[in-house]
Amino acid sequence: MDIAALAMVMSQTQVRQDASIAVLKMAIEGPKEQMADVMAALQAMEASVSPHVGGNIDLWV
Repeated sequence: MDIAALAMVMSQTQVRQDASIAVLKMAIEGPKEQMADVMAALQAMEASVSPHVGGNIDLWV
């Protein structure tokens, strides 16, 4: 095999490896971003809750 063909094969192998790593990173980071969105929504819900509301009932007889 000549040098040019070897260089081309090595370059193609590197491109495939880089693409595989990029896809793996997207697969790993996608759920992290979704979890961050869920946590932000939960924090917003917790902030909107008023624990003192509804704790007392005024009765007049």
